[in-house]
Amino acid sequence: MRSFPAVRISSSMSSPPRSLCVIRLSAIGDCCHALPVVQAIRSAWPETRITWIIGQVEHSLLEGLAGVDFLVLDKRAGRRGMRELKEKLKARRFDLLLQMQDSLRASRVALMTGCRRRVGFDRRRARDIQWLFTTERIAHRPRQHVMEALFGFAEHLGIERPAAPRWDFPLGAEDLQAAARMAPERPFCVMSPLSSQRRGAFRNWPAERYASVARHVVEQLGGEVLLTGSGTSMERDYAAVIAAQPGVTDLNGRTTLKQLVALIGLARLVVCPDSGPAHLGAALGTRVVGLYAGSNPDRSGPWGNREFTVNRYPQAVLRSLGKGVDDISFGRRLRAGDVMNEIAVADVIETVERAWALPGRNLQPRSPGSAEAREKTAPQ
Repeated sequence: MRSFPAVRISSSMSSPPRSLCVIRLSAIGDCCHALPVVQAIRSAWPETRITWIIGQVEHSLLEGLAGVDFLVLDKRAGRRGMRELKEKLKARRFDLLLQMQDSLRASRVALMTGCRRRVGFDRRRARDIQWLFTTERIAHRPRQHVMEALFGFAEHLGIERPAAPRWDFPLGAEDLQAAARMAPERPFCVMSPLSSQRRGAFRNWPAERYASVARHVVEQLGGEVLLTGSGTSMERDYAAVIAAQPGVTDLNGRTTLKQLVALIGLARLVVCPDSGPAHLGAALGTRVVGLYAGSNPDRSGPWGNREFTVNRYPQAVLRSLGKGVDDISFGRRLRAGDVMNEIAVADVIETVERAWALPGRNLQPRSPGSAEAREKTAPQ
């Protein structure tokens, strides 16, 4: 399990605040990265009332998290959603705000809170002119993973990083039972082929290549494949290709996010691009075969799964830009539609075989709750 480097920092707080607001609206993977930070703050400041302003989809994953109140922004509702959030905020007062998302919408929400002390990213990393909306900025540290960067907010407050991140997903018995019903008796792989990025499909590997990997899992490794997704038209198109063979079950649109978490906790491994399921798998300790070419896994890869990451980002940077990774801005995304073609089927199969062959179903669990959930619901 990957741990954090030891970090100590002087406190910028004379005493814990009475109330704290966290803004991280989206996406699923980034909210996964923010969760251990919020839990570390809660452990250090048990008397502080924590409110997390979050998107509707992401809230469905974290609803019920102990010690945290949520205010939900319906982003799809546009101006109406912002007005509704503003109305909810009228009854709230915050002593401190952590603006963990650098977008204009998040900055507007930060101003709506009326909080005078607003902590954001350092100017070199902040996007969408976030620095104009914050009163304090975390220390700049170059070339950090997203979660390490978010822990900069805790460090800014004088809160020490835990030895290892902790994820306590608030799963109910019904979520665990639903996952147990969906899980096959044989060892299985969760395959979540599509990323939900808004512009283009630069993180999506071709469906035919996923189908080849699925066939190998079934025919050569003796496992099964559960295909997951939210049920969009593109996901249905992918499913028509990947699930057109024995041993692959199409669960597109048939799981809630919490059921997906429970299902991933039971899986032998996850195969997916840079997307929410990659980070859910990493949080649960399930091995993640992450497919990376359009984004840099050093910044956004599944935590603790570097040995199973198929990383063709350096090759894609060289082909697309004629430069090395160290010659471009850290974390720069490549948005060419064919960038994922840098990843060969043979490389993914080799990585899947290595991950599959290791003893046990998972890596070290990330929290006692996730370990207990796996033990109670694992297929026999």
